[in-house]
Amino acid sequence: MEKVLRILEEIRPEFDFRNSNNFIQNGFLDSFDIIILVTVLEESLNISINGTEIIPENFKDIEAINKLILKCGGIA
Repeated sequence: MEKVLRILEEIRPEFDFRNSNNFIQNGFLDSFDIIILVTVLEESLNISINGTEIIPENFKDIEAINKLILKCGGIA
């Protein structure tokens, strides 16, 4: 969880991801940010995220991102 949070803060340091319950609705992440996040997660966690998994619901908050990581065989 902390690793994901650090990555998010590196991508968009101007936002407080700890106190947001929906990164998409709050405007913290856009489609470009999600692609960057997917790339960094795949590289840093040695996982492969299927294109069909790149949907807003999987990136709306830390819990959703961690579930996606686990689903893709990583350790959140």
